[in-house]
Amino acid sequence: MDQDIYKVKIKVTSQKGTCVAGHKVGDEFETLGLTPPGLCIFAFSAILPSLMPLMFGGNFFWSKDKDVTEVVCPDGGNPVVFELRRVRKAAK
Repeated sequence: MDQDIYKVKIKVTSQKGTCVAGHKVGDEFETLGLTPPGLCIFAFSAILPSLMPLMFGGNFFWSKDKDVTEVVCPDGGNPVVFELRRVRKAAK
């Protein structure tokens, strides 16, 4: 089976309160499924379930753009919102 795999860009689009990891609006990361350097592991654990469908060509029926979804950090008192965007096929 020859499956296309896509890189995904993770971008902070909103941040309220004090993020203990220091994330701020505009921070960007790119991944192929591994935790990108500098990205909070707790945020990445929240991102991972949405990351996999984007990496393997899936989408979310509620998203206006099939290549984009949003995920919120699990720290409800200091929420950070991340946009996940499928950006390009990874080299095989």
